[in-house]
Amino acid sequence: MNIKFESADKINGLMTITIEQADYQEAVDKKLKEYRKKAQVPGFRPGMVPMGLIKKQYGTAVKVDEVNRVLGEKLYEYIRENKIQMLGEPLPNEEQKPQDLASDGPFEFVFDIAVAPEFKAELTDKDKIDFYTIKVDDKLIDDQVQMYASQAGEFVEAQEWSGNDTLKGDLRQLDAEGNTLEGGITTEGGMIMPSYIKGEDEKKKFDGAKPGDIITFNPKKAYPDNDAEVAALLKVQKDDVKEMESDFSFQVTEIRHFQPAAVDEKLFERVFGEGVKDEADFRQRIADMLKAQLVSNSDYKFLLDVRKYVEEKVGDLQFPEALLKRVMLNNNKDKGEDFVEKNFEASIKELKWHLIKEQLVSAAQIKVEDADLKAVAKEAIRAQFAQYGMSNVPEDVLENYSEEQLKKRENIDNFVERAIDLKLTEALKGIVKLTQQEVTLDEFNKMMQG
Repeated sequence: MNIKFESADKINGLMTITIEQADYQEAVDKKLKEYRKKAQVPGFRPGMVPMGLIKKQYGTAVKVDEVNRVLGEKLYEYIRENKIQMLGEPLPNEEQKPQDLASDGPFEFVFDIAVAPEFKAELTDKDKIDFYTIKVDDKLIDDQVQMYASQAGEFVEAQEWSGNDTLKGDLRQLDAEGNTLEGGITTEGGMIMPSYIKGEDEKKKFDGAKPGDIITFNPKKAYPDNDAEVAALLKVQKDDVKEMESDFSFQVTEIRHFQPAAVDEKLFERVFGEGVKDEADFRQRIADMLKAQLVSNSDYKFLLDVRKYVEEKVGDLQFPEALLKRVMLNNNKDKGEDFVEKNFEASIKELKWHLIKEQLVSAAQIKVEDADLKAVAKEAIRAQFAQYGMSNVPEDVLENYSEEQLKKRENIDNFVERAIDLKLTEALKGIVKLTQQEVTLDEFNKMMQG
């Protein structure tokens, strides 16, 4: 076997692999002998079928399989041993000559190899990068308290509409004179939230509404250019309201007012379990929790800033674009060339960061262990529970959920990437010089939007 690799411009590689009969024949003969032992051919006892007949029937197929196996093994072995940083998969050269695999060879295979550009990404204590710490102020704590109170709240009956109350009532389509239209649309138990009505004139008609009131309004004017909303209110098909211009009467039968929970011991226990002394202790626990949560926001922003900083420090990189477009097209055959053209630039940007990140991870000697994956899974689950106001989830519950998540193959890659990002962030915070900045959450969010 002979392998030759050429890369004149260092990013477009050409690999030629020549496979001789000696490279595959022993394995082919062994496989054919196994076939002979199992072959059942009329007129011959098992294991006594002439080898010539076995070769005639299976020889070429077995040889093709073995040549492909040897080809794949040696190709990747050469790339690995010679430390060629290949991008994507090797592609058959477009000028590759057809091989007569029915013959004994030699067979020559030519592959195009996309090679990563050579560069060095390095950070030291001479590199300065901003690190934004988010202040946990009274406003932030107040917002969190209100969120917990809302999550534990309930709907109560009210005697007059206000704010975000929901009105329940019966709708009747009216004729031009304001009377109930015979054969018109009638809806029992329709639900309206006046605060979400778009038409201001229609919205005002519901001010001060009380149970028993009859309000005349126009659904199409209330929700202009939104037939889906009108149809949902009237409980009919969207096409039924397309040409409709009628007013409707709405008789209020019930007003449902959302009442947040009181900020008391019951709420304290719901959020943190037993042991909260008073409201001051409750707010302090919220502050501590927010500080821990907001560190991840700061870390995420820091890693984004690291990316921008290092990408500028590394400068422009030359990629084998024509070959990478072929690779991308080969991986997205169902989407076609338009997809490749539209997404290629973004793909190259992500590829550049991927290569930079690989060097930073290697320099920091980062390794991901099973314990890291479990920790990431538990934090993801903890965050999901927190969205529902559950901050005191028992450890054994988190443990069980995380184990289930880690059994799913589709989750592993995401957990690995998250673990790498966490470890890389911590490592870089100890390498570069941090320029500490304290900001409010609103200021931080504006920066992230920018």
